[in-house]
Amino acid sequence: MSESVEEREGVEFPVTLPVLPLKETVVFPDSMTPLAIGQERSIRLVDDVVAADDRMLALLTARESGVEQLGWDDLYEVGAIAVVHKLIKVPDGTLRILVQGIERVRLAGRDGDVPYLRGSFVAEPDELTDSPEVEALTRNVQSQFARIIGLVPYLPEELQLAAANVDDPSALCNLVASTLRLKTDEKQRLLELTDVEARLRDVSVVLHRELDVFELGTKIQSQVQSELEKGQREFYLRQQLKAIQDELGEGDEQQAEVNELRAQLDAIELPEDVRKAATRELGRLEKLPPAAAEYGVIRTYVDWIIQLPWDKTTPDELDLEHARAVLDEDHFDLDKVKERIIEHLAVSKLKNDLSGPILCFVGPPGVGKTSLGQSIARTLGRKFVRISVGGARDEAEIRGHRRTYIGAMPGTIIRALRDAESRNPVFLIDEIDKMGSDFRGDPASAMLEVLDPEQHSSFRDHYLDLPFDLSRVLFICTANQLETIPTPLLDRMDVIHLSGYTEDEKLGIARRYLLPKQLGAHGLRRSNVTLGDKALRLVIREYTREAGVRNLERQIATLCRKAATLVARGEARRLRVDEARVREWLGARRFAAEVRKRTADPGVATGLAVTAVGGDVLFIEAQAYAGRGRLKVTGQLGDVMQESAAAAHSWVRANAASLGLDPAWFAEHDVHVHIPAGAVPKDGPSAGITMATAIVSLVSGRPVSDRVAMTGEITLTGQVLAIGGVREKVLAAQRAGVATVVLPAENAPDLEELTPEVREGVAFVLADSINEVLDAALDGRSSAAKRLVSAARRQAARSA
Repeated sequence: MSESVEEREGVEFPVTLPVLPLKETVVFPDSMTPLAIGQERSIRLVDDVVAADDRMLALLTARESGVEQLGWDDLYEVGAIAVVHKLIKVPDGTLRILVQGIERVRLAGRDGDVPYLRGSFVAEPDELTDSPEVEALTRNVQSQFARIIGLVPYLPEELQLAAANVDDPSALCNLVASTLRLKTDEKQRLLELTDVEARLRDVSVVLHRELDVFELGTKIQSQVQSELEKGQREFYLRQQLKAIQDELGEGDEQQAEVNELRAQLDAIELPEDVRKAATRELGRLEKLPPAAAEYGVIRTYVDWIIQLPWDKTTPDELDLEHARAVLDEDHFDLDKVKERIIEHLAVSKLKNDLSGPILCFVGPPGVGKTSLGQSIARTLGRKFVRISVGGARDEAEIRGHRRTYIGAMPGTIIRALRDAESRNPVFLIDEIDKMGSDFRGDPASAMLEVLDPEQHSSFRDHYLDLPFDLSRVLFICTANQLETIPTPLLDRMDVIHLSGYTEDEKLGIARRYLLPKQLGAHGLRRSNVTLGDKALRLVIREYTREAGVRNLERQIATLCRKAATLVARGEARRLRVDEARVREWLGARRFAAEVRKRTADPGVATGLAVTAVGGDVLFIEAQAYAGRGRLKVTGQLGDVMQESAAAAHSWVRANAASLGLDPAWFAEHDVHVHIPAGAVPKDGPSAGITMATAIVSLVSGRPVSDRVAMTGEITLTGQVLAIGGVREKVLAAQRAGVATVVLPAENAPDLEELTPEVREGVAFVLADSINEVLDAALDGRSSAAKRLVSAARRQAARSA
């Protein structure tokens, strides 16, 4: 090696050389290094170098490997002069070259960067002083390097002999640094050291560190060798990691995580079967590697067990006076509903147990069903949670998915209890009448276990597969109608009906709740805006027609936005919103009195019905055309309603003579009965008397009074039978401006549920037979009689 050094020192190189930037590679003098060339400008550089006589180039290492196009500022200034010994062109267009380092140099000047980097360099010779320290360091490096070669499989044994024969300390450092897998910045630092003694010391430190690591690896390998099997590479690596952590005193992170979960479980009062299941799953988790697919599944499962409120409750406040005060504060009127809630709480107070019938609030939208549940929670001092099951078609939405499914999770019941952080919240199940079912299961059937007091003490979610006690949960359901609730589910609930509001009730709610709420929501104060009762009544009558107050709140919000705009512009500080301003801001009236217009012609009668959104007015139309006495009904009517139409038609036809109608008329005409709003399904028997009245009006030519609406079931003998939903229907008639309502006499007790305001504002006709209905509904002389008189007068004039 001393000869090669002398030869190297005798080599002359050009002052200006092409510069090949290297990434994560440092070339030392006296070393042979293979390089892969891929960039276009680097390929051109190599081609030019190989074509030259001396085949020399400068090799500088990049400071950062992430830079794509390296410039002067990205390179270290110290590198090596090298000679290209071999060149191989690869089919993909790249090159493979073998270079030999000749001399360490330092960049002296930047001579250009097009088409590639070129620079001028000066040699950086070694600084070596012979001394005993240098000799000792050289021998120490040779000894340590020989031990490393024996431990490291990627270093050939021949390298040990080569290192022993190197007498030059600088060449020995270059040999060690170029063969060990060191970091790029560490290699660069060794290359830049010109003081050979200092470089020997640094190399000795590096070798000592590497030797410790390799010896520790050998020790680790011997510790876990007995546990290895073929193909368990991942297991082997994790055992090595575990042994390394033990050596460093860091412990096992997986075991620490399991211990933390166990401590959290110990801090919770769990039922015995739940604790057994959780302990069993923790044992499985402890044996699994974190990379296993089932590890995350079990970890999530144990987390759910920890997060559920197995032992967390809130104390109940069963003060009936406080409860009534809260209900009165939150809701206007609804006295019977409040009384029923107080009765439920009173029984619970005496029993010291709130379990019992499940309350179900039934009523049209916007009457306060959900807010009543919130008020009950505030009354009892309990947490409040709400879920909506409207449109739920999958049983798993209630019971959860089994853990065998990817992404499985508990159902809405367990998730809501987790969010409530209490095992005795007030639990509102909204829109329970709108659950569906399909091939995925029937959620209504799954809800049976949730709402059955005899079963829900051991409710099992499919995901947890553990019993959870729901007996201390106060369940409240809401629905718009009862007809779509399955009978077994309805049987488990105590139904409380909430009817629509009267005009005075809406006025009170608007003045007491809606107006202050909207003023605050729009940044206004009561001193800014005054909205009187007359203006509010105008909004209720002409811009809303609903059982609840949601649309009324929207209209009030519109008025507040208009007022806020004026106040924000500085155009007004105090505004009085009167009727004229309401019409100006809300535009043309939305709801006009259409009863008079629709019933002006014979054959149209005004009926009353109950829908999911409250009471409503139906206009039943009858028309005749030449035929053979057949009946046709349209309007998407259910079977019961079609049968009512047939019964009404048969009664009128059978009693035509007593009604003053021509019996032969029916043999010559077909009758078509239609109920508009054909996209809305309709059913029920309560439109029977309305259909009979419309047919009699059509045949007789006598229009039905525009101030009369009716409801009742008709029989083939002409009797009028009782119907349901009297309050909702009467309120709908009042909203439509109807003055007289015809009801079955059997529904007389239902009138007691009406407020004095409604009873005084509407006249009631209680009918036992259809004749009484016709007497109240039909106007004056028939149009047919008038036409006959006119025809007789015209005939007499012609004869004269």
